Amino acid sequence: MNVLHILSDQHAAHLLGCENHAQVMTPHLDRLAAEGTRFANAYCQNPICTPSRICYLSGQYCNNHGYYGLSGPTPGHYGTRPLPNLFGHFRKQGYRTALIGKTHLPHDPVHWLANDLDVIMDRPEHLQWLSKHHPELADLEDSCALPEYPGTQQLEGRPSNLPFEMSVEGWSVTEAIAFMKASARDRQPFCLQVSLYRPHQCCTPDRRFWDMYDDDLDLPATFGADVSHRPPHFRQTVRRFSEGQFWVMESPTCNDDAAFQRVARRIWRGYLASITHVDHAVGELMKFLNDSGLSSDTVVTYSSDHGAYATEFGLPEKAPGICSERVCRVPMLWRVPGRPAGVVSRALVETVDMAATFSHLCGLPPMQTVDGFDLSGLLSGNTSPLRAAAVTETAHSKAIRWDRWRLVQYSSELFPQQNIGELYDIENDSDETRNLYSEPSHAGVVAEGRLRLLDWMIKTRRITTLMSRDGGHPLAEDGTLPNDHRDRWRADEELANYV
Repeated sequence: MNVLHILSDQHAAHLLGCENHAQVMTPHLDRLAAEGTRFANAYCQNPICTPSRICYLSGQYCNNHGYYGLSGPTPGHYGTRPLPNLFGHFRKQGYRTALIGKTHLPHDPVHWLANDLDVIMDRPEHLQWLSKHHPELADLEDSCALPEYPGTQQLEGRPSNLPFEMSVEGWSVTEAIAFMKASARDRQPFCLQVSLYRPHQCCTPDRRFWDMYDDDLDLPATFGADVSHRPPHFRQTVRRFSEGQFWVMESPTCNDDAAFQRVARRIWRGYLASITHVDHAVGELMKFLNDSGLSSDTVVTYSSDHGAYATEFGLPEKAPGICSERVCRVPMLWRVPGRPAGVVSRALVETVDMAATFSHLCGLPPMQTVDGFDLSGLLSGNTSPLRAAAVTETAHSKAIRWDRWRLVQYSSELFPQQNIGELYDIENDSDETRNLYSEPSHAGVVAEGRLRLLDWMIKTRRITTLMSRDGGHPLAEDGTLPNDHRDRWRADEELANYV
């Protein structure tokens, strides 16, 4: 069996037609869900791009692989044993491997996956292609930043300067199809991740998708909601957004509600339209598989590295992410030949489960270094849960989801001399409007959540080697970083980003 994993950036799980969202248009993703399994309770391991992607590909939790920030040295750079990953495992079994699109992984001094990929293509290759074939448009590329304004990743929304076919998503689809064609021609199975930049800001979809949404599109029901029950950094970000500190196309001096509404509506419209832009890319890939006859031999999955707010609760993007289901819960759709269609699983699953599942479905030996579970039983309609809880973590906070509850536990380092935490009854309060953390009637639930979190940390923590006396940092036999090399600077970077 082949593997095609389509990964988007910052797609909140509830924004799918098959999740009954009233505004978003995702016909191709809805069809993918109808043809396979949708996991309604899938959680990412980290609310930031790089550590989340490492969890996907290594199958390990952050507290084992050691990455919590957006950059850093290549895993294994300080020793001779690189952190094992999905592509290396498949390549050893005779697969052709490729990562096309947004890699966003450690690359100092070399890309983490450099030795495990037959093909790796990212934004620089797209820009080179655009400069060569459409030089008049090269300076107008706007997937990450608006070229007419200084800065990067502005929190704005407008139609893209480029049509889909010339966007980084359209280019990624074209290159992915070429890779799959070559693999089929050479009769080699493939393991391919197509990693799409959108719907991450800037929210600049192809105009045809922008025009599918009205100018006066209703903002989310949670926009303008009371956030007094939220932690200090959440409230601070809401205030900064409302006061114009992130505005680009509106002058921050026009600090009135009408200007705020205009900015928020552009972001919301651009975000939804960017999801439809991504949905179109998924449709193009699925059409190729169907037309080429590869569908019967290919496992297809769609997921995202984390979610986002995109104006929900008055927040412009994903930060501060771990506070909410909107960021920690991610879409996860599987279509596996020979498995039932139209399945909706309510089991708690995590992104670390994907590597183990791919290996099992393709008949490969299991990856010995993964922390995740094989989901193939759930894909066959089994309803027995694999885990009692799902955990999302940063260096300074942990969020655990179990039963109907979601608990966020912050370290005392974040909020000194304050008892700050969050507890929500997700089953009855999906918008997290009432924080039960400090209510005496729910003290027992908070205590249970803490015990569950402690149990999870004890059970999932891998044994690692100690730092060598000569200053080296060898990896353990199981591919984890040494305990004394927890990359403290990354934790400090993450703390600065979220407070």
